[in-house]
Amino acid sequence: MKLSETERQGLQKLIKGRNTKQKVVTRAKIITMLADGVKKTDIAKELHINRNTVYLWERKYKTGGIKNLLKDSTRPGRKPKIDEEKKKLIIEATVKEQPKDGSQQWSIRLMALEQGVSRMTVHRIWKEHNLKPHLVKNFKISNDPKFVEKLTDIVGLYLNPPEKALVICVDEKSQIQALDRTQPGLPMKPGRKGTMTHDYKRNGTTSLFAALSMLDGKVIGECYNKHTHKEFIKFLTLVDKKTPKQLGLHLILDNYSTHKTDDVKKWLEKHPRFKFHFTPTSSSWLNMVERFFSTITTKMIRRGSFSSVKNLEAAIKLFLDKHNEVPKIFKWSKDADTIIAKVNTCTEALGTVH
Repeated sequence: MKLSETERQGLQKLIKGRNTKQKVVTRAKIITMLADGVKKTDIAKELHINRNTVYLWERKYKTGGIKNLLKDSTRPGRKPKIDEEKKKLIIEATVKEQPKDGSQQWSIRLMALEQGVSRMTVHRIWKEHNLKPHLVKNFKISNDPKFVEKLTDIVGLYLNPPEKALVICVDEKSQIQALDRTQPGLPMKPGRKGTMTHDYKRNGTTSLFAALSMLDGKVIGECYNKHTHKEFIKFLTLVDKKTPKQLGLHLILDNYSTHKTDDVKKWLEKHPRFKFHFTPTSSSWLNMVERFFSTITTKMIRRGSFSSVKNLEAAIKLFLDKHNEVPKIFKWSKDADTIIAKVNTCTEALGTVH
C-alpha cells in the first residue's frame, strides 16, 4: 500500500491526536504499518488484534480513505426469535380471547403455554404494547337524557362560578361502620409493615353529610344516625347558618330521592338563595365532594378502630376540624366539550365491542 505525503500526515495526526478515540488510532496505525511494508500477521500481533481486523480496515481505507477510518463498521442486528405474525397472534389472543381453562384472566405463564413461547417472550410483548390483563378499570356511562345539559351546567359552575355566590358540593357518605378490631395490631417499624387483624366487631353505623366549598376547600360536615329527608333538611339549615347570608348558594348534588321530597322543595321556597344543580345519573364523579370522601376514607376510616358510633363520630369531627385548618382546594380542569367528546368515544367503542 502506497501513501501520499498528505495521507501519511493525516494518519499521523489521528495517531497523535489527544482527542482521537483509541479504536481510530489503532485503525490509523494499521494503514501506516501496511504502507511501511509490515506483514499483516506482525501487525495483528503488535496491536493485539485479529488478523481479519487488519484485512477489514485495509479494504475500508482503499474504498473510502481516512473518512472510513472514522466510521464504525456496521453490524447486522440479531434476528428476532419471534416473528411479527406470532406477536400479532399473542396480542389478539390477549385482547380478544379468554383462557381455555375457564378463567377470565390471562397470566403470562398461561399465555406462554397457549402460544408455545417462553414466559419472558410474553412478558416482553405485553410490556412493549402496554397490555395489563391483570388490571380492570370500572366505568359507567350515564344514560340520562339530559346528560349534556346537566354536565354543561355543573362544569360551568366549576370553571366560571357566578359572582356573589358560593359553589358548594353536597353529598352523604352513608352507613359508615364503626368497626373495632378483635385484637390490637402491631405498629410499623423498619423492615416490617404495620399489622391489623382481618376480623372485626361491628358497633353500629353513622352517616356523614358533607358540603365542600369550591372557593376555599373547607368542608361543613355533620353526622346523623339516619339518612332521610329530615336529616337532609337539618343539614341544609346548618349550611345556611355557616355561610355568609349575603351570598347565593349553588349546591351540586346527586339525584338521591331524599333531595327531591316535597318537604325539601318547601324548605327551598323559604330559602331562595339556595339553588340545586343535580348531576346526571351514574355521574357521581362530577361531584367534587367525592374527592373529600375518598380522602377521609383512605386516611382515617379504613385504618381506624372504633369501639362505638360515638367514638367514630368524634374521629370524623376531629378529621374535619384538622382539614379545615389547612383546607385543600379541589380544582376542576376539564371543560364540558372535552368530557362530552370522550364520552361519545366510549359510547361508540361500546357499540362495536361485540
